[in-house]
Amino acid sequence: MQYKYVKERPDYSDLASGRVFHSLPGHPAFPVRLASEIFQRCMAHRQTLYENSTRCVLYDPCCGAAYHLSILAYLHREHIQKVIGSDVDEKAVALAKRNLELAGIAGLNNRIVEISSMSERYGKNSHEDALRSAQVLRDHSLALAQNYPVTTSIFRANATEGKEISNNIKANSVDIVFTDVPYGQHSAWRNSEVIGPLSTMLDALKGVLSSASIVAIASDKQQKVSHEKYRRIEQFQTGKRRVVIMKLI
Repeated sequence: MQYKYVKERPDYSDLASGRVFHSLPGHPAFPVRLASEIFQRCMAHRQTLYENSTRCVLYDPCCGAAYHLSILAYLHREHIQKVIGSDVDEKAVALAKRNLELAGIAGLNNRIVEISSMSERYGKNSHEDALRSAQVLRDHSLALAQNYPVTTSIFRANATEGKEISNNIKANSVDIVFTDVPYGQHSAWRNSEVIGPLSTMLDALKGVLSSASIVAIASDKQQKVSHEKYRRIEQFQTGKRRVVIMKLI
């Protein structure tokens, strides 16, 4: 896979999972550079296909701790007006709420107080590094927050249940779906009786997608990403992941 938008390798150490942003134990974090690349490809397709470059509503129905949603809100704040996450796991949703709060200045200030307290109590170098990173994130966000406010929302729902999703998201309001669906040893689809969970999830999303929506799904190579109501725009592989970008027909 060749990067089109994030051609360099920026220093993302301030965004590292477990430093300022919270990590979900046992679940590897989505790579920051790849998340940024996928998001920018989605925005480019939205512009090309729909001539729409307005700030988007971004949603992940399998968000886990919402790590990649949170870093996208930080890196691409000027292109995102709202971030929505949902997951079937209650513990993940609780942690996702804490991560998404870091999209706001108040959340970052609270996190700085929390890290400062840990630094004073334990005196670890890792806490001092985290404090410096949190201050960098706050300074960057302060410079953009007034012109580009971002709101966030998180709720518990099964990604294959359209009613649960529609009860929490306004119809036809989501512009970009970007999700890393369950696979491998760290996560699995919760409804084992659902045949073709990816297709079922795509069906569940239809009611909340806007008329200028783009859907990006990262999965393992064994899962088939297809649905009769969606057209594939782009597909690529990187490592063990396959990324498919689609639009609603």
